[in-house]
Amino acid sequence: MDGKYTFSEFKQNLDDGYQIYFTYVRNRYLLFKTSENCYTQKLLTDDNKNPQPRHSMLTFKRIKEMFPYMESIEYKVGIPE
Repeated sequence: MDGKYTFSEFKQNLDDGYQIYFTYVRNRYLLFKTSENCYTQKLLTDDNKNPQPRHSMLTFKRIKEMFPYMESIEYKVGIPE
């Protein structure tokens, strides 16, 4: 991929049904769109120094706030794990 991965590309991937895998604050997550302005985030790995809920629902606003700090972003098509 040439250039920087933008939030508009990220949003379009979610709208198109992709599952997005990313690292955020030392933890690995799976993110996918559940319905309009509703996203499901599943914790895949965890760091004992930073415990997080295993499953949470997020709004578009929260996703946008997190995006600049996401690392190792990958995406896949299919049924969420």
